[in-house]
Amino acid sequence: MKTDPCRPVFWRDDRMPHVELRKVEDGRQVCYAPHSHTQWSLGAITAGFSTFLYHKDTYRIDAGTLVLMNPNWVHACNPIDNQPWAYFMLYVDTDWLTALRHDAGLLDAPQWQDMATAVLRDPLWYDGYVRLAECLLDPQRALLDKQTMLVEYLTALMQALAERPSEPVAQAPEVLQDLAAYLKARAADEVSLDELCARSGYSSGHLVRAFKQHFGLPPHAYQINCRVQLGQQALKRGRPIAEAALDAGFTDQAHFQRAFKRLVAATPNQYRHPLLEQQVQAGRRQQ
Repeated sequence: MKTDPCRPVFWRDDRMPHVELRKVEDGRQVCYAPHSHTQWSLGAITAGFSTFLYHKDTYRIDAGTLVLMNPNWVHACNPIDNQPWAYFMLYVDTDWLTALRHDAGLLDAPQWQDMATAVLRDPLWYDGYVRLAECLLDPQRALLDKQTMLVEYLTALMQALAERPSEPVAQAPEVLQDLAAYLKARAADEVSLDELCARSGYSSGHLVRAFKQHFGLPPHAYQINCRVQLGQQALKRGRPIAEAALDAGFTDQAHFQRAFKRLVAATPNQYRHPLLEQQVQAGRRQQ
């Protein structure tokens, strides 16, 4: 099935709800505002080069590079001077990956721990990633084959990352962590800066500066990011776009469309219909 190289392709399978894959063949029109995901993310640059903004650092990355993103860490990958680039991006459920790491003896307790590595330029891990992505995208590959390859690759990668020397990842103060959790829980509601100041004891200026320093986004942008995440979850469940927009706290569908495109670099409709669903529909039409 032919696809527009500028159109992002999303792969999901209800039998593997803990993982999602995105493929972009021509990323010149795929531009992201700084954003974060609830999942752990692993990307592979398959052609060209781009910038990778992650946490407080910026990297220039090119074909053969892997990028790693902790859940809730702000990041953005974008083209350089409109030059072509292509990539895969794998999104892995945090609880599922935590259990995998714990079962492999890499975590003392089944609690998520952030990883310090942001960029990998090892052909071994890159080549394995590309084989995994191609396996997931192949409608002819068996479910067991896909599940096995995913577990084997991620288990080996987690083991390798655990052996890399790294500095401990700094955590935000507890009061700011509580505010972030509050904004996430109240993502669909209107929350005022005065309310956040009252909860934290910070002045408005101090709160905005401190929150952005530790989470990469000011409070309102953080809440919008959470709303888009709610919208993504609703679209995965098959909810109509208009309903997903209102349930996530957006005033209307147009507002949702703009925020979604800015942070996900795809339209809600593109995200709502993954590749597997398109392949099934195409197969039915051919029968």
